[in-house]
Amino acid sequence: MSFRSYRMGVALAAGISAVALATGSGSPAAADSTITGPASQTIQTSNIALKNAIASWRSRHDDAAQSGGSSSSSGPTGTSTVAATKSTGLPTGLAYTLDFSMAQPYGDLGSQTAWLPGGMDAIIGYGVNPNFRASIDFYELQHYPVGFNSGTVPLYVQGFAPQISTVNLATAGLNATTKDRFMFVTASGLIRAGKLPFVISPVYLSRWSTVGAGGNDIVPFMYNGFPVYGVHARTAQYWALSVTLPFLSTPKMFGTFTLAPAWLNHLNGVNIENHAQLYEILYLEYNFDPKTKIFIQPQVSRDYLPPDPYAEINPGYFLGISRKVYKQAFVQLVLGSSGPTNYSPYGVYGLTCQGLPCSQNPVVPTVGGLKATQLQVELGVGTPSVIPF
Repeated sequence: MSFRSYRMGVALAAGISAVALATGSGSPAAADSTITGPASQTIQTSNIALKNAIASWRSRHDDAAQSGGSSSSSGPTGTSTVAATKSTGLPTGLAYTLDFSMAQPYGDLGSQTAWLPGGMDAIIGYGVNPNFRASIDFYELQHYPVGFNSGTVPLYVQGFAPQISTVNLATAGLNATTKDRFMFVTASGLIRAGKLPFVISPVYLSRWSTVGAGGNDIVPFMYNGFPVYGVHARTAQYWALSVTLPFLSTPKMFGTFTLAPAWLNHLNGVNIENHAQLYEILYLEYNFDPKTKIFIQPQVSRDYLPPDPYAEINPGYFLGISRKVYKQAFVQLVLGSSGPTNYSPYGVYGLTCQGLPCSQNPVVPTVGGLKATQLQVELGVGTPSVIPF
């Protein structure tokens, strides 16, 4: 069995529903683009904590140097410094973010040109003190994968090797519009090792989805040459432990690096193994002024969903700009893209009919790696938060 043959969906990770070819009607085909992962949500909180910790240390260091080592809350010239109980680490007290977004997909999408369904993000967190904070976060991410609605692919009958025909995907009725939902429960702890601060965050992540017009993610997918039915193809739960360290801090620029091993809460579907999968995230931002910044977040994530015997390796990136427009209100544009390197080709590359005549019976797509690129437009209040990968 090759990766291609069992990968009906990396998933179909989004899932693929049966397609009635002759009429062009039918339920959604599936999709996966993994631009989200169990470690990334912690980055925003970790970055704030590390910025505060570094600024606090610099302020105390400068005060000590200017005053000859005396400890004071203000320098010899009267310049105020960072208070010992304020902005020295993780945000304290209650904080929130609420935003609404829409997205435009890009790439080899065939006749798919419409904007994707809107989404919402909601985050609420509470910092007990500068060294400990907990939060619950909800994200919605919309995407449409390349190769699901373009090109001509062979049509097979289950159990027969030779193809019987070809199908134009643009007229096959495949609907791979996907909305992924994520809930994170996170605890963050700030630790200082001499001059170096870093943040450790245990994370629990639950994800679920809808694909196409079906209202859920229960869709058939091919594994080892046979269709699998009745599985929630984009539903999974994970545990992760992320560690975020700073590597750059200037008045205009800031950068961090995050490593996060993650495990499935339990095997499901055709999952085979469950050892730690390592997420790697680099974050770099440039601040034009106190209200405007650009950022880039390259990353290598792992997506492990029920149609995946083994986890996907997904290099990707977020590139964006955000601006505060009124008090706590913000607008943010984020271009994100990701696709697995260990499953190829991208998109649908074959259709298998489960019985003749194919015009009256379900046809299951065979899918390689699933890649998606989209521009997210977000309007919200609170602190802008990059959707994890």
